[in-house]
Amino acid sequence: MGNSALKAHLETAQKTGVFQLTGKGLTEFPEDLQKLTSNLRTIDLSNNKIELLPPLIGKFSFLKSLVLNNNKLTALPEELCKLKKLETLHLSGNHLRQLPAAFGQLSALKTLSLSGNQLRTVPTQLCGLRHLDVVDLSKNQIQNVPDTVGELQAIELNLNQNQISQISVQISHCPRLKVLRLEENCLELSMLPQSILSDSQISLLAVEGNLFEIKKLRELEGYDKYMERFTATKKKFA
Repeated sequence: MGNSALKAHLETAQKTGVFQLTGKGLTEFPEDLQKLTSNLRTIDLSNNKIELLPPLIGKFSFLKSLVLNNNKLTALPEELCKLKKLETLHLSGNHLRQLPAAFGQLSALKTLSLSGNQLRTVPTQLCGLRHLDVVDLSKNQIQNVPDTVGELQAIELNLNQNQISQISVQISHCPRLKVLRLEENCLELSMLPQSILSDSQISLLAVEGNLFEIKKLRELEGYDKYMERFTATKKKFA
């Protein structure tokens, strides 16, 4: 990719507020973007080979959407957490093992995708995010869901294709959680908290592909209550 091509992209981005450069084999974050810290609302650098996100990312104070799917990121800089207007963060298909300590400062965040990384637990930092709607943690190496999950504000939590064998009963206390996806994990029926069925807001529970037959779920106490919520929600979307 030549300089003239990059220059053309920068000129377009200056007008539109969108910088999109995907699948170009980039190995680093384009430093020239610094010139547009006050213009850019969206940066999409998916399907490249970027290994590091530089600290200068913290200067894009108007950024609403950052998309870095399918790169080679192993860590994120603390400076990322300065992006107070960031609403959408897509980091699927990288090599992330954890999130920066200050991640909870991304106060405007609504959508977070971390599918296909190397996380081993549900990051506690997510519990401080008050506007979070959708969290995708599928295809990681998560083995259990800790007590802190009860403070998560998300409406949808996707934990499909992990190695989860334990879930804290606190998950049924999530104030806004409506959709919980746990397909293709290592759950025994006895490890699924019954309060998810009897005493939660969850109206869609996806648990196919675990260590029990789905029909056994129907025998659990609270299943009728869950079905009432499921049916009521289905009518809403119909």
